[in-house]
Amino acid sequence: MKDIEMYSLCEHHLLPFFGRCHVAYIPNKRVVGLSKIPRLVNMFSRRLQIQERLTNQIARAIEEELQPIGVGVIVEAKHLCMVMRGVEKQNSQTVTSAMLGAFRENIHTRDEFLSLVKNRN
Repeated sequence: MKDIEMYSLCEHHLLPFFGRCHVAYIPNKRVVGLSKIPRLVNMFSRRLQIQERLTNQIARAIEEELQPIGVGVIVEAKHLCMVMRGVEKQNSQTVTSAMLGAFRENIHTRDEFLSLVKNRN
């Protein structure tokens, strides 16, 4: 799934950050209904959070529950702490990723995921 809307609150600055989350997994024996992935993203993002931890929590939860061959998660977000205070960079975006299993070990699998996320059509 790509372009899952995500809203969270930075635990360092108590300011929002928001953006999109992209999630992929290669099933082993179990699959999950499509609505469960955005619910998982919401569950972890609706708490005081940092983006790096959020990205890893989503990936680890899928890995633990489904035991897939691989999991890939990318989060792209704007942080209001960067936009409205400090350096005030309006167009900055923070991108984090977590690649587990086949997404870490197999460059072709990882590249396919990255190309699907990059393709905005």
